[in-house]
Amino acid sequence: MTEEAKNVDIVVGPANHLGYSSFQLGGFEFSRDEYFVHIKWPKGKHVMEIDRFLRAMVRDIGWGFFYGWIFFDDVFGTHNHYGTVDIFAGAYDEGCKAAGIDYLETFTSDSVSKGFETISKNWINEGYDPLNAPMETGSPMGEKTRESDKPLLRNFIAAKRMLGLKGDVAVRSDETGHPINRAFADVPVDNPDIEVEPGFEGQLHAINLFDHIARSDVTWNPSISSATRNSLCCVTSEEHMLPVIHGNDRNEWFFQLSDEIHWKVQDKNTGRPRGIIVMKAGDVCAMPADIRHQGFSPKRSMLMVMENASPDLPELYASGKLAPYPIEF
Repeated sequence: MTEEAKNVDIVVGPANHLGYSSFQLGGFEFSRDEYFVHIKWPKGKHVMEIDRFLRAMVRDIGWGFFYGWIFFDDVFGTHNHYGTVDIFAGAYDEGCKAAGIDYLETFTSDSVSKGFETISKNWINEGYDPLNAPMETGSPMGEKTRESDKPLLRNFIAAKRMLGLKGDVAVRSDETGHPINRAFADVPVDNPDIEVEPGFEGQLHAINLFDHIARSDVTWNPSISSATRNSLCCVTSEEHMLPVIHGNDRNEWFFQLSDEIHWKVQDKNTGRPRGIIVMKAGDVCAMPADIRHQGFSPKRSMLMVMENASPDLPELYASGKLAPYPIEF
């Protein structure tokens, strides 16, 4: 963090000929046309596809700016300091830094969250849902029609008991609006066989996790399926491409449960290529604390992510007290 965090309200400008408002948050200005978002700051300007921008922005809000860096693309993004958030343009791009047009401002998390929500609601038309896969989501392009009346974010549905037990919230059923997604028609979702010793009937339970993930109506939006102290197990369904490039401030463990994902890995601070990883069902890998990564899933797939949510980890990695990777070979 390079300056005191600003607690400011977003300024809403007049609507353009397409019906979309422009916005200013600190030194950043945002406007859009039929196809692109235009971002300006005191040192420069940038153009991005409107679909990519909205997919990234809605997830950034919903994730609470997540762990570390959320790159909307190679130039623009946010850095979470857990209470404050940097908005940056070119701060982690070698070309922008060399040209002297990189820029960064620090805001309170509440300012950024409210500002991003204001932009998203104004720019998302009815029939477009940026949390879905492209074949399910509609289009954000063109002139403004009617603002979507659907919730901007998906609130996690917390189970009252383990899924499948009497008294849970029954999210794993077609009747409650969570059918098996079209892309998972080939995934076995039969219930496990449970064998118990006599006298313990009804005290042991198991679920088919594939059945649970297959009913997700969003992509690249991990939900916590279990938590043990600071250890989080998150599951998600992935299709097309991760709408953000995630820069880590801790290690993430990925478990590929079905199909495959292609990961493009870059140096976190410069964007230089570090490698390509193709994960197929059964593969496990760790994304280190010094990289940024983006996934590409040709067919809708299932991914499990293990996160250590300990609040002291970012400083331990940044100071070099912990190596950025989990193991030495």
